Order: sequence, then C-alpha cells, then structure tokens
Amino acid sequence: MLSRFIPALDWGSNYDRSNLSGDLNAGITVGVMLIPQGLAYALIAGLPPIYGLYAALVPIVVYAFFGTSGQLAVGPVAMVSLLVATGVGELAPQGSEEYVTLAILLAFMVGVIQLALGLLRFGFITNFLSHPVLSGFTSAAALIIGLNQLKNLTGIPIPRSNSVFEILYEAGVNLGSVHVPTLIVGLGGMAIIVGLRKVSRRLPGGLIAVVIATAATAFLALDESGVAIVGTVPAGLPAPSTSFLGFSALADLLPIALAISLVGYMESIAVAKSFAAKHRARIDPSQELTGLGLANLVGAFFLSYPTTGGFSRTAVNDQAGAKTPLASLFSAAIVGLTLLFLTPLFTFLPKALLAAIVMVAVVGLVDVKEVRFLWKSNKTDLALLLTTFLATLLLGIELGILIGVGVSMLSFVYQASRPHMARLGRMPGSEAYRNVERYPEVETHDGVAIFRIDASLFFGNVEHIKDGLNGLLTDEPDTRVLVLDLYPVNRADSSAIHALMDIHRRLEERGVSLLLSGVKGPVRDAFERSGFTEAVGEDAFFMRIHDACHEAHRRMNTYLVGEVDSPG
Repeated sequence: MLSRFIPALDWGSNYDRSNLSGDLNAGITVGVMLIPQGLAYALIAGLPPIYGLYAALVPIVVYAFFGTSGQLAVGPVAMVSLLVATGVGELAPQGSEEYVTLAILLAFMVGVIQLALGLLRFGFITNFLSHPVLSGFTSAAALIIGLNQLKNLTGIPIPRSNSVFEILYEAGVNLGSVHVPTLIVGLGGMAIIVGLRKVSRRLPGGLIAVVIATAATAFLALDESGVAIVGTVPAGLPAPSTSFLGFSALADLLPIALAISLVGYMESIAVAKSFAAKHRARIDPSQELTGLGLANLVGAFFLSYPTTGGFSRTAVNDQAGAKTPLASLFSAAIVGLTLLFLTPLFTFLPKALLAAIVMVAVVGLVDVKEVRFLWKSNKTDLALLLTTFLATLLLGIELGILIGVGVSMLSFVYQASRPHMARLGRMPGSEAYRNVERYPEVETHDGVAIFRIDASLFFGNVEHIKDGLNGLLTDEPDTRVLVLDLYPVNRADSSAIHALMDIHRRLEERGVSLLLSGVKGPVRDAFERSGFTEAVGEDAFFMRIHDACHEAHRRMNTYLVGEVDSPG
C-alpha cells in the first residue's frame, strides 16, 4: 500500500542491475543538458539564472521518489517559466527580491494544488482540456517566449510583453539599435546548437555552446564591448528557507497558480504517457499529480520556482537509456556538483547565448504537424486550436489559457448535447443491424422503425433526441412500431426519463408501440424506480435488437390483420 504512494519503494527494492549503465548514462547526459537550460529558462521566468539550477535540483529528487514514469525528466521548462513571468511580473519588478520571493511562493501554491488534486485522485481533470486547445496555447506561447528573447539576442531594449505585435513593433522601431557583437554571439550559439543536434542528439549542444561562448567572451573581453553577461553566480547548494511564506499575495497569485498547475500537469502527463506507451509501462495519472505536487511543494523550501516534466529532456533521457527514476537522481547529482564547484565558470556567460538556447528549444513547441493533421481529420478541433492560438497571441497568456479552457468546455458540452443517432436496418441473411445511411444494402420493413441512441441520456441531450425521434416519425408517418436500441446508453437521469415518458405518451396517442432493446442493468433500475417500466410494460424490453424486431413484426402483422378485418 505504501509503495502506491511512494513508487520508489517498489522500483528501488526490485531494481534490475542491468539497467544501471543506461540510467547512469542518461542521468549524466540530462544533467549536463539541464545546466544551460536551467540558466536559460530562469531568464524567461525573470529570475537570476542561478534559480534555474535550484529548480533543477530538489524537485527532480522528489519526483524520482513519488513519480511513476521511468523516463520523465522534471525541472524548469519554457512554458511554465513564461507563466511565472506573466503572473509575478504584474506584482513586482523582475529581478527584485520581492519578485524572487513571489516566484518561490508560486511554486509552493502550485505544489499544494497539485498535491491536493492528486490525493483526491483527480487525475481525470486533464480530460477536460482538449489536445487541440493545449496545442494552440503551446504554439502561441512558444512564439511569445521566443520573441521575448529578441532583446537578449540583439541587444535592442525591448520591454517584456505578452503581445507578439508589441514586441515586433518595438523591434522594428529600434532596428538600428542592434548591438552587432551581441547578435553575433547569439546567432553563433544557435548555429552551434543546431549543427551539433544534426550530428547527434546525444551531444550536449547547449553546454558546448556555453563553454565556447563563455570562453570567447572572457578572452576577447566582449563584456567591455557591451555584450551582457550573467555576472557573479553564487556557489553552493540552496539552503532550506521558509522566508517566502506569506498570505498577502495568495489571492493575487491564485489564478496563475491554477493555470500553472493545470498546464504544467498537462504537459507532463502527455509526455509521460507517450513514453510509457513506448515501453509498455503503466502511468498513474493521479500519482503523477501527487509526485509533481510534492516536487513543487518541497522544491519551494529550497528556492525553486515552479517545475514540471518537459518533452525535450525526457526524449534525451529515453534515448540515452533511462529505464527507472534512478536516472533523475544522477541528473540531480550533476546539477548539485555544478552548484558546489562550477558556478564561477558562468560569470562571463553571455545572456545572448542563453537567449539562443531558449529560441532553439521553443521552435519545437510550435505544433505545425497538429494543424496539418486536424485540417485533414477534424475541422472542429482545428477551430479550437486556432481560437486558442489567436486568443493567446492577441490577448496574452492568462486570457489565452482561460479562453482555451472555455472553448474546450463549450465544445464538450455542445458535442454531449448532440449525440449521434442512427436509423437501423437488418443486414441480409444475418441478425446484425447497421446504420441505413452507411449500409444501403440493409433491409427495412414498412411500419417498423429501429432507432439507436449512441450516448447516455441526460438533461443536456434529451431535447435533441426528442427532435430526432420526431423527425423520424414525421418522415415515416406509417410507422406503427418503434424499436429503441439503448445498448450504448450507460445511464439515464431524471430529465431523460421524463422525456422518455413523454415520448411514450405521444407514441400511444399516434397508435405507435414502443419496444426497447439492450437496456443495461443500471438504466433498467432507473426505469423501474421511476415507473417507466410499468408504463411501457415488462413485455416491451428485449435483450437483443433482433428479438425486439421479431416482436415488432408480429405486432405489425397483427395490426395489418386487424386493419383488413375491420368493417368498412
């Protein structure tokens, strides 16, 4: 039972030593990758670079004990970093002590929210934020993240903004202010990273670019020519602290904390599930919430800002051979050693190089493939993606995600209120019944209509179902027996039962018999408790459509005989 809450007790006690070499190689590779990424993502979050390394230490260790993915690499990511800058930037000047304190408090709040949802087994909440909405939001945010690095890449004094148009306008107006040495450093760094990636994705392109750019800046004294550098980076592991705890800013931070909790978890669980499927492993969504929540919660006491699982590092982790969360512990050890002994080497690290790392990383977040896929497969989902994308670009990060969630929920409600329904006919020579619109060869019989409802019945869709049945009877006025196939129906609420009673009364008034097939136990119980079964009659229920249709034909023959024998 305890191993369900602390998965490390399970994989640790049953660790296969043959996985050690892969875990060690992956841990070192991702740890080396984490160092330049952590420094760069802290820059996106508006924090001193050292906080990116703090976020790459304790949260990783905590997740390794409480998470369920063997490949997921937790730590600072571009998306969450941007959300931190968006939310905290409205409350304090970037880089100030108050700003840092609020960013750490935000990690604590995100941890509490995610942990609470995880313990309540609320992992299912991600089902209500559709993939197209998340893709549209991520793509727009990636553009905002990348364009916000133009100031560091070019040396142009562009104010931080969530509006791409404002950033592009400022860049265009101040194009003559480009600092050429800064631009050369940034573009050179991008060329190194992209070039090495083409050679091999296992090469630590970011770290190699950091070493080259830092050495060149120090040797050529580029900082004296105006190239902005990181400056003094404090050495040592983060000491435990509770100084961030306070109640004055909780209400102001709550909206962005909820957004980060949701978006961060969505990004993480999507990545974790994709790699779990590859390795035929099992992911517990609610335990993932618990693991991420504890990672953020405990990390806050060690000066971490909000973190989550990221795709690029997870992909590298997997390619390098990670089989268990032990790989993450090795990555954390690399970051810890760097904090203890190597921070003085980052003094001359140019900020333009960090901007280059960010811009290369976020290019992969612009999901062009999803747009092409949805254009071919689902125009409704494409509309959701584009709506969220444009809302985020035009109105900003916070409104973008809110609008995305809103349209996602509206789409869900709309689709639930308009369930698929079908008129059925019998396949020749069989007892199978299929949609007459898809199988024109099916057999139908005058006076008998077979109707299938492909959804549970509830107050939101009963009117649509009634309209569908009314339309059927209007198109086929000679119908004398209606067979309702309710096998796809898993539940029926009180509004649905009232609607069925109303349908039954109207059918009786028109002289139409109602028969029902495939009614499941819970639905049958609801019918019996409400009196609907008594109103329709026990003899109106059948296990199979074929049996119901056999009875319908019998009744139809009886009706026809009575019609012939009637006087006049």
